[in-house]
Amino acid sequence: MFKIGCHLSSGKGYKNMAETAHSIGANTFQFFTRNPRGGAAKAIDESDVAEFHKVSKEYGIDVILAHAPYTLNCCSDKPDIRKFAINTMKDDLARMEYTPNNLYNFHPGSHVGQGVEVGIQYIIDTLNIVLKTEQSTTVLLETMAGKGSEIGSKFDEIKQIIDGVKCQEKLGVCFDTCHVSDAGYDIVNNLDGVLQEFDDVIGLERLKAIHLNDSMNPMGAHKDRHQKIGEGTLGTQTFEKIINHPKLRDLPFFLETPNELEGYAKEIEILKELYED
Repeated sequence: MFKIGCHLSSGKGYKNMAETAHSIGANTFQFFTRNPRGGAAKAIDESDVAEFHKVSKEYGIDVILAHAPYTLNCCSDKPDIRKFAINTMKDDLARMEYTPNNLYNFHPGSHVGQGVEVGIQYIIDTLNIVLKTEQSTTVLLETMAGKGSEIGSKFDEIKQIIDGVKCQEKLGVCFDTCHVSDAGYDIVNNLDGVLQEFDDVIGLERLKAIHLNDSMNPMGAHKDRHQKIGEGTLGTQTFEKIINHPKLRDLPFFLETPNELEGYAKEIEILKELYED
């Protein structure tokens, strides 16, 4: 089954997100665990969670993806920011157990001039504190575009992080199409080659979700500017190849394109038409 969804506002709760997703033809969705530019999180409404579990079964929603706030930077040069990252991830992962066996995605972070190796070690240290063998959630490292001092734009950097983590069974990767292209991987002309490199370096078994985003910039630009499907430098044909690729087609796909609900509904409809049953 084609698992396709988009990013939704979590303001009205889990049940509302499931109903909204269903209303636009989606059968999965992504949401921020808290204000993406802040640190506060709303209290969990257990009655809402119970209703979500009911409607999610009805709508065929068997996986959802939570996204950490943008303010989370595990490898900052400031100890208080690193502490915020640890505390936020701890809290997020505890809250995720209300909707067990799902996915939690975060940006590895920016080393802000300390160097890649120092940054990677800070990320490893954070994950070794927050990941627990008893958790049901799989934590995903997102592939990044490489703007500024971002870590995670190279497959090797993600591999280094995974290698240093003790609870590796709780780790996976979210493959962002805009980011990967902006990082310099040619998914337009050489998708098979890029996936083979990913497999050789990280292992495709680690790939748990895909962000479907066209890009406003050419390959290797390191800019991270998302575009609507088919309106950027990747093009509709690339997304047709991605969603139908035998190594990718069974993964959940999440749109993060610059859209409102109506635009997401149109993109989901287009992608469904392109998906080969």
